[in-house]
Amino acid sequence: MEKIKNYGISKLNPAFLERMKEILESEYDDFCSYCEKPLLNSIRCNTLKISVSELKTRLEKKWKIAQPYKEHPEIMIIVSELAPGEIGKAIEHTLGYYYVQDISSMMPSIALSPEKSDIVLDLCASPGSKTSQIAAIMENSGAIIANDLNLGRISILSTNLQRCGVTNAIITRSEGANLCAKIIKKHLKFDKILVDAPCSGEGTIRASKKPMVFSENIIRNLSGLQKLLLVSAIKTLKVGGEIVYSTCTYAPEENERVISYVLDNYPVEIMKIEIPVKTKQGMTEWKGEKFNENVKKCSRIYPQDNNTEGFFLAKLKKVGECGE
Repeated sequence: MEKIKNYGISKLNPAFLERMKEILESEYDDFCSYCEKPLLNSIRCNTLKISVSELKTRLEKKWKIAQPYKEHPEIMIIVSELAPGEIGKAIEHTLGYYYVQDISSMMPSIALSPEKSDIVLDLCASPGSKTSQIAAIMENSGAIIANDLNLGRISILSTNLQRCGVTNAIITRSEGANLCAKIIKKHLKFDKILVDAPCSGEGTIRASKKPMVFSENIIRNLSGLQKLLLVSAIKTLKVGGEIVYSTCTYAPEENERVISYVLDNYPVEIMKIEIPVKTKQGMTEWKGEKFNENVKKCSRIYPQDNNTEGFFLAKLKKVGECGE
């Protein structure tokens, strides 16, 4: 298996490790053990261009393929030993037949579960992994607004959507809250929204090629931005519409605290999440701060449970109008 270099648990910030001990308690050692292991070579079949069975037949001519989830055969793991860069250089990747994506990163789009007729907003869309997955679920029907701010990231997003054959997406470049404000003025509302928020990225340490920067000040600042993005998105959602909030971090300040805030202040209720991986429930308390008890319905994805990266998900339903 192609090994992805990481810098080892022992070289991570001690303050981060102490936080993880407090979060995981008896599972901390298992967490550390899995963080030292190379990631699985997971890919997602792009059903906009090829069927799962056809892709598997093609790939099995050169690699051994596993499909760990019966309900989601598009999720594949390349079990064979790979040369460096081999997975990205394959003709099937160039043609857009598959997307290289960690299994945990596939879960927000599955949790969102858009319908073919939906109007969807992907508020922080680059590099396009989740946007292209949403488009595949929708079979290129309905419409997706795929937004990002940075011009370089917009370029990557556009390239990936073109490679994957996505035709139901419109790319916008705007700060997320500003875009939502403009949409509200036009009296437009979405059926489904994904807020895959900018975060501290603690869940990606297995794939990191450089030491993780850990700062509680950064976490606090990100938490404020995440609240702003989520609240702005809720205001653009139809009553009865659904929103998935996700991060690739473990910090409760960026996860449960954000969800607790909107549950306490906006007309939303938290929904049960249906995804194929093992999850742990959300934390209802952190460092003496108590959150809304319903955050336990959030989902935490850990390396030791699924041999993946770390992720956090919450699914909300809008149940009434809010001040807009």
